[in-house]
Amino acid sequence: MNKIQVKRVLIDPGSLANIIRSRVVEQLVLQDQIVPAAQVLNDFNMASETTKGEIILLVNVAGTIQETKFHVIKGDMRYNALLGRPWIHNMRVVPSTLHQVLKFPTSGGAKMVYGEQLAAKEMFAIDEVIPVSVLSSTKGSESNGK
Repeated sequence: MNKIQVKRVLIDPGSLANIIRSRVVEQLVLQDQIVPAAQVLNDFNMASETTKGEIILLVNVAGTIQETKFHVIKGDMRYNALLGRPWIHNMRVVPSTLHQVLKFPTSGGAKMVYGEQLAAKEMFAIDEVIPVSVLSSTKGSESNGK
């Protein structure tokens, strides 16, 4: 985005908006380009967040560059940006969440972009939490057996 590689971008065919975190816009040093526009966005769990504004950024995917309007939010999410249906339709992208791949037409033929499966697994991994009561009962039974 704007000649800087942004990691942890989610392609979401279920989203009606392209969203970017305000922290990312600050790191791109583009805060002055945010056009104030308060809009309420609802999450899948019906939580809502009011946007800080909108910003248009150049998005480069595999050499195909497109101006994309993002809604800027202050809230926290696992990814830095979300490309939703507006971007997907403009790029004529066919996303496969199962295979973590994007396919889209270009003047030179169809291009495919693969997701980073290891990064996706790490981002959505749930650490196993062992309850304290299980740990204390395990230690007690080990010491009784010795």
